[in-house]
Amino acid sequence: MALEQQINEGIKAAMKAKDEARLRALRAIKSAILLEKTAEGRSGELTEADEWRMLQKMAKQRRESIEIYQQQNRDDLVRKEAEELAVIEEFLPKQMDEQELKAALQQIIQQVGARGPADMGKVMGVATRQLAGKADNKTMADIVKALLQG
Repeated sequence: MALEQQINEGIKAAMKAKDEARLRALRAIKSAILLEKTAEGRSGELTEADEWRMLQKMAKQRRESIEIYQQQNRDDLVRKEAEELAVIEEFLPKQMDEQELKAALQQIIQQVGARGPADMGKVMGVATRQLAGKADNKTMADIVKALLQG
């Protein structure tokens, strides 16, 4: 089932269950889908990779907000963001652990023939396409940098 259909079904279920936190998160996802579909240069359809990228961006925003709110001792806002993050993560594919990610990146480095830090762009280009939705780009970049320097 397409993400948009899953979200619409989830919204109906959350409304019936009177689950405010879930409803808020699902509406945020639906809004992001509509923005992506109507963005300039879009055909009105999203690929699975587009959906994953959008969801990862939303999850990253929630994590950053949680960090800021924790620094400001705003537990009420931390809780809200954490609830939304949990719902968003339900729709993301299982994230690779560090060992799996490192192995996949080593394989990509061999595949593109990268020799040092100057080849990081080549490796990241392939990695972001192959591992879309399965790992955070910042984490990938940190591991690639370490592998190419080591």
